[in-house]
Amino acid sequence: MDRPSFMRNFTDTLGCTQPEVPDSRTVCVGNRKPPAADPPPYQAFCNNRVISYKYTKWSFLPKNLFEQFQRIANFYFLCVAVLQLAIDSPVSPITSILPLVFVISVTAVKQAYEDWLRHKADNEVNGRKTSVVRNGRIQEIKSHQIMVGDIVRVEIEQELPCDMVLLSTESEDGECYVTTANLDGETNLKLFRSLPDTTVLQDAESLESLEAVVECEQPQADLYKFVGRMKFYKSREKEPEVKSLAAENVLLRGCRLKNTPYVFGVAVYTGKETKMALNSKQKGQKFSSIEKSMNYYLIVMLIWLLFQTSLSTGLKYWSDKQSNAVNAWYYRPVAEFKGDYNINFGLIFTDFLSFLVLFNYIIPISMYVTIEMQKFIGSKYIAWDLEMYDEDYDEPAIANTSDLNEELGQVEYMFTDKTGTLTENDMQFRQCSIAGVRYKEVDGKLEPVNPELHAQEESFKNFLLAMALCHTVHVHKEKTSNSNGNVADRENNYNSSGEQARAATNKDTTQLNGHVIDEPEELDYQASSPDEKALVEAARRYGVTFTGGTQEYLEVLVGGDRIRYQILHVLEFDPTRKCMSIILQTPGGDTLLICKGAESTILERSTSGDKDMTLQHVNEYAMEGLRTLCFGHRKLSSDEYDSFNKQLHDASTALDDRDGKLAVAFGNVEANLHLLGATGVEDRLQDGVPETIQALREAGIKVWVLTGDKQETAVNISHSCSHFKPAMREITCVKQENTEQCGNTLWRITEQMQLDPNQQYALTIDGMSLVYALGDHLDTLREICLKCVAVLCCRMSPLQKAKVVKLVKLSPSKPSTMAIGDGANDVSMIQEAHLGIGIMGKEGRQAVRCSDYAFAKFRFLQKMLLVHGAWYYIRIATTVQYFMYKNLAFITAQLYYAFLSQFSEQTVYDSFFLTFYNITCTSLPIFIYGIMEQHIRPSVLSSNPSLYKENARNNAFSLRNCLYWCLLGVWHSLVFFYGNYFLFHNEASFNRDGEMVGLITYGTMVFTTTVLIVNFKLCLEICYWNWIAVVGMVISIFGYPILTALYGGILWYEVLGGWEFFEVTTMYRILMMSLSSWTSWFLLLGLTVISFLPDYVYKMTLYYFHPSEQQKARRRRKAEQNTTKVTAIYENTGMDKDDVNMGNSVQKDEDRGAKTQSVTEL
Repeated sequence: MDRPSFMRNFTDTLGCTQPEVPDSRTVCVGNRKPPAADPPPYQAFCNNRVISYKYTKWSFLPKNLFEQFQRIANFYFLCVAVLQLAIDSPVSPITSILPLVFVISVTAVKQAYEDWLRHKADNEVNGRKTSVVRNGRIQEIKSHQIMVGDIVRVEIEQELPCDMVLLSTESEDGECYVTTANLDGETNLKLFRSLPDTTVLQDAESLESLEAVVECEQPQADLYKFVGRMKFYKSREKEPEVKSLAAENVLLRGCRLKNTPYVFGVAVYTGKETKMALNSKQKGQKFSSIEKSMNYYLIVMLIWLLFQTSLSTGLKYWSDKQSNAVNAWYYRPVAEFKGDYNINFGLIFTDFLSFLVLFNYIIPISMYVTIEMQKFIGSKYIAWDLEMYDEDYDEPAIANTSDLNEELGQVEYMFTDKTGTLTENDMQFRQCSIAGVRYKEVDGKLEPVNPELHAQEESFKNFLLAMALCHTVHVHKEKTSNSNGNVADRENNYNSSGEQARAATNKDTTQLNGHVIDEPEELDYQASSPDEKALVEAARRYGVTFTGGTQEYLEVLVGGDRIRYQILHVLEFDPTRKCMSIILQTPGGDTLLICKGAESTILERSTSGDKDMTLQHVNEYAMEGLRTLCFGHRKLSSDEYDSFNKQLHDASTALDDRDGKLAVAFGNVEANLHLLGATGVEDRLQDGVPETIQALREAGIKVWVLTGDKQETAVNISHSCSHFKPAMREITCVKQENTEQCGNTLWRITEQMQLDPNQQYALTIDGMSLVYALGDHLDTLREICLKCVAVLCCRMSPLQKAKVVKLVKLSPSKPSTMAIGDGANDVSMIQEAHLGIGIMGKEGRQAVRCSDYAFAKFRFLQKMLLVHGAWYYIRIATTVQYFMYKNLAFITAQLYYAFLSQFSEQTVYDSFFLTFYNITCTSLPIFIYGIMEQHIRPSVLSSNPSLYKENARNNAFSLRNCLYWCLLGVWHSLVFFYGNYFLFHNEASFNRDGEMVGLITYGTMVFTTTVLIVNFKLCLEICYWNWIAVVGMVISIFGYPILTALYGGILWYEVLGGWEFFEVTTMYRILMMSLSSWTSWFLLLGLTVISFLPDYVYKMTLYYFHPSEQQKARRRRKAEQNTTKVTAIYENTGMDKDDVNMGNSVQKDEDRGAKTQSVTEL
């Protein structure tokens, strides 16, 4: 295929046509076309530039403004500002423009700073020096200059600059170690291997002679999957030799090279197409329940605004037709001259827009930026909380998002993984079953449970060999030289057939064919699975030591004999097969397959061995809470192996449906097994898990456990962690073989629950049954599950976990869900739930990276939800409702004044007040409230989990509460407006000279009353006073007169050279003259009392007659504090404790009168 034309590239860029993307990509190693009759087609690849920023210096302004004006409130105020400029606005356009500019600017500065940090990080990565092989020599270039096909050299401790197929390393076996902490958070060393064909190409000259191409799939995000093959060309006439490539042959960008001096690799994915970049894309947007409700209430406020505007417009034309308006000598001539009586649509629409401008301040523009800053700062508290800091991992809790802080206080259903989440994921071998004989570890030794029963020596040895050989564990150790000074001599002592060598062991040395080799005292086993590591370590304790190996062989030490097994194939584990296998060539030349996996798989594929007794032992292990695995093996004949080898080669080199073809090949060879036995591995519960689950249950949160473990193990763990309680009736739906059987079982469960509805039920269901239940009986399953107190789902796949979360998430009541897990198999349910929590465990950090919040221990969940969640929710709920209240209290006066001014579209407030009311006069206290407020102390919230239930179902932001705040705002607006009107309407005067009060003075006094009482209202809501809250309130209350004095105390018209800034001359010294009279102060005091009287009566009625649980908890805590104080005083004064009666002094005789009197006074 030729290079695309300029016109095709141009149309692709414009989006007029779609670029042609083949199903796979072909990469020429070294960017050299191979000597083939049919050269690979041309493909365009992206460069290696890393781009994580959103804006450039040219695109920032238009792109950022476009994004910000997608928010309804911002776009609304933009339209209002344009209207004020377009019409004869009753107020200055700057009253809308300045707040809008302020909000837009604050958000833009924050986003610009965040993007600048991204630019800085990108430039650092793109500018790193990197070595590549070009023209037979090593050249140094910048990282962003790497192209697909380049041969890249990476040295020890360097990060991989791109995704590349490993070609060779410093070691002749082609192996290297890397850490993948930047990808999945795992810090253990991982082993990667090159193909044997390229391991000898260890310098630039030899690599220049390599003529090969890599054919692989197009970029995809799965970190643990790679489908590809490499073709080696010897000449134009011969067919190329094809070798398959898998994930173990590919080094990913972000990995760091360890314990290997250097490696060479060919770049296959660069820049935005690397797996790291594909996994760095943002998760789907999640919204909290309050944020969703805010949109509804915003719509209601808009409807109310349109109603006010329409009503005022209609009443304006109605009042113009009344006799007093028609006959008014001072009004009619001017109105007729201006054409006000020539009613037409344009005039009506203009008046409508004028009233819209006058009333538009009911929408709180500053609310969004205030809440955004509150959430951003509030999320930092999670990382600062030392009670959620884990010393073992040296990890604080982290918040990957700040958008869902308040959702932490709304959780109703929690879905949790078991292994690594409820348990430590620290596996310890405890028991095993060998040839039907049960063994138990006692003081580091394996002893039969029944001393009279012993497995045959051959069966015992085969079982331990299976544990030591069937795994993906790597041994990390320092290589030591032999007497000849060459480590390689150790390997040359074996012939290609895997002949067994004998060694005489003497403490730290081993004799091999006359060469003395230092034997390291400690073998550091590195494994991605803690189960595998536990089994290999157990085999070592019992006499079969895995000493290491390469991609070609494995070595074990048995009774002083070092035995080498040649690796023919490793069939990796996958959750569908639920097993893994390894095919080896024994020292005797036999071909042996060893398979380990779940008992459901191994027992089904075994045709010999003691299956019944092994199954019984497995069930007993599960009842004890142990994790179980079964082992089997099979000897393959030459014909069987050759047939499988051909089938496997065809499947592994296929680019289409490789997984399906491999599954067929694996299934053919993993059959007719001889059952060796089973193992029981203990994974103990984390500290505090039962207490945490019990606290969550008291908080009204239903806990579901979703695990891949077998039923007996999962049920045992559920009992031990208090997920299942003795009072619960356990019901099961397991091992259903078809949809009809599953439906009948669910129907019987439904009938049973209807007969005894008061009984608490705990449901256990397995993955096989879920297939039918989720497919054909979805509603029945949901109905049963929602009625259960606890649900346990076992033998589940990752996709089924997400489906179960979705089952509850989409139920009619729309409950708030949370999922918590530690492994990659938990990512799907974490992303599906409303709230995702990651545990920093031993299964990598993929769950942490995809979560909304993360911490190291399950018990931290109690502090996260019951304390931080409750605080966040109350803060945000009160903030939103307070904004609605204060804007209603402020701007409704405009509507009242319209009735007094005969709907003349005149404002009662000065433009200065309209501009700065939300920006300065009332913004700081509520901002501090949203960051610092603690409506209940943390100790009370932790010790009283039931308090969490009071916030469920968005209770604090319910219609009743919102209506209360809105009615309070309307009541306060009536008091502010008509309280001042009552004093001024008879031409009262504040001044000693008798000068009358005008509209500006009246509006100033109404605004002063509003600012004062609105801030005082927040004082009544604050429960946690500290110096920051006090300073914020003082600044807000006293800052208003200072700011107004600066504005109205100077003739800015003269200072600014004639520019009418807010028409400032109208406000000259108005506030100072108004507050110079004692009448003003008495008025403010009287209106404050009148404003808060209904609120006080309402709150006191609730407090004493209908107290909430939170109020009761605060009352109990206060009583306990008072009792403690009074008890201390009695003790200090020498009185007996019997004289203490809940803080009340009791005078019993004259001798104690003086002491009792002192306490009474206190």
